[in-house]
Amino acid sequence: MSLKPHRARWFEVLTTHEALATVLGCLAQTGAVELEARRAVAAQLSLPDYRAALADYARLAARFSAYWPAPERRIGLEEGTALAARAAACLAALRAWAQQAEPVISVLEAASAERATLESLARLVAAQGTELPDLALLAGAGPTLASRLYVLPESAPRPMAPQDVLLAEWLLDGERWLLALGTGAPLAAYTRALAAARARAVEWPTGLAGRDAAARASIVARRDSVQRAVAAARDELAALEARHSLPRVLGDLTFLDWLARHVPQLPVTEHFAWVTGWTSDLASNALPLALAQAGVPHLLDFPPAPGGIEPPMVLVNPAWARPFEMFVRLLGMPSAREADPSAVVALVAPLMFGYMFGDVGQGLVLLAAGLALRRRYPPLALLVPGGLAAMLWGWLYGSLFARDDLIAPLWLSPLARPLEVLLVSLGFGAVLLLGGFALDAAAHHWSGRARDWWRERAGLVLTYLGLLASPFDSRALLAVLAGACWSVAGRVLAPGPGAALGAVGELLESILQLIVNTVSFARAGAFALAHAGLAAAVVGIAATAGSGTGYWLALALGNLVILVLEGLVVAIQTTRLVLFEFFIRFLKGEGRVFAPLPLPGAATSAARRP
Repeated sequence: MSLKPHRARWFEVLTTHEALATVLGCLAQTGAVELEARRAVAAQLSLPDYRAALADYARLAARFSAYWPAPERRIGLEEGTALAARAAACLAALRAWAQQAEPVISVLEAASAERATLESLARLVAAQGTELPDLALLAGAGPTLASRLYVLPESAPRPMAPQDVLLAEWLLDGERWLLALGTGAPLAAYTRALAAARARAVEWPTGLAGRDAAARASIVARRDSVQRAVAAARDELAALEARHSLPRVLGDLTFLDWLARHVPQLPVTEHFAWVTGWTSDLASNALPLALAQAGVPHLLDFPPAPGGIEPPMVLVNPAWARPFEMFVRLLGMPSAREADPSAVVALVAPLMFGYMFGDVGQGLVLLAAGLALRRRYPPLALLVPGGLAAMLWGWLYGSLFARDDLIAPLWLSPLARPLEVLLVSLGFGAVLLLGGFALDAAAHHWSGRARDWWRERAGLVLTYLGLLASPFDSRALLAVLAGACWSVAGRVLAPGPGAALGAVGELLESILQLIVNTVSFARAGAFALAHAGLAAAVVGIAATAGSGTGYWLALALGNLVILVLEGLVVAIQTTRLVLFEFFIRFLKGEGRVFAPLPLPGAATSAARRP
């Protein structure tokens, strides 16, 4: 555990042009690399030689990606493969596939559309009370007389049909089915009116005949025939995938596209490429291991970072504190001149949350939810320590699922001693603010500015300590006076007109802000009392429902409301106190965020096929 953020380490890898792609894929797999080229190097490789091919790949993807298989996962290309040559070969294979697949896909799309129409007609014919004319007559109408079938939502307004258009209407599954029969111009005008009303036209498939049972049999036979056509088209596409090695081709193109999107210009010589950047692997273990396992030719070094480049910062925390780095990142990444309070927040935030939300049963529910959902939704891992803290304070308050008569309080019942609850929250806030001053002093010490802290901040801390102690001992006012003089004197040492007056003004503003910050922590006690009051109200409402099922149902619903409503409000207040009362003492978030090179991912994915 370290309260000090660390600068990422500079690394350099020398490799061959042929192994460059694999080296970059291996580095991305570590999740510990951010690429950055040396700005002073003149010779650069910007990979323009295959971006035109990738543009063609994107155009093909816009048309055919729904019919592509999932690409093979790649972290590099075969050894000795030139990037431009492989891009050209893959694109040629993809074009050949597209040329052969285009007519098959056209058949598949037409058959799929007809299948959907047949399924709609089958539902319409099967509906009780639906009487359709002879389907053969409808399908064969024309050229003077034509028929159209439309479907629109039942709630949508139906346009009035012209006098020259005959109309039949059925309601089915929340939709309005309209069968229109008329001549060309009136029917075309009515079609436009229906399109404006969000209606869709249903084309009459060929080969249908009969009414009622005969129509149903005709539709089923036609649907089976179309289904066989769909299956045959899919089989043919599968054969084309295998013939053109489509998953491998797409995997290589996906990897090349990843290179073009995420890899900056790289320094090169005639035969070698130079990969440079930052790594969060401060122990220098992950990069050598990944490159060694890949078996690619390389030279890896960790020299001092070149001048003129700001290094990204890395937070080094134990596993139990890492979820709380989220609080820190809300204000930005700490710089090398600041402290990383993640470990402190990991202790403080759950305690504040539990203080405001103390209940053994409700805390147990939060704990279970955090354990069940933390892998799918990582931020919900915060529910685990929050639930544990709520259970702890629940024992201290004697509260179990809003009832205070099942377990004896180990400390106090909030509603019985509200003043103590408020005073404890104020004391907790004062200790936390002093902890913020301590982190600020540590950051000044780490960055070689300890003298500045003693001159500019120490007097304010002494003043604050005197103010905290003065209600208990009036002699503490001497510390207030001494701290004020110390603070003003430290600022007056800086030359400039009006320095003393400005120092007094800054001191008064800082003291007022500290008082406001301290009083603000009284909201923690207020929310603890509000939680206890809400719990008492829930128990009272449950009691009015009787002693049977109504009681337990009301109690369960009341606890659910507390968990959702009160839990959310208390989480927001905890975040607010941490960010705007605690962090303000020492954290500005001026550091550069470490942005690791993303893994090569699928540029396109196989969509649901018709």
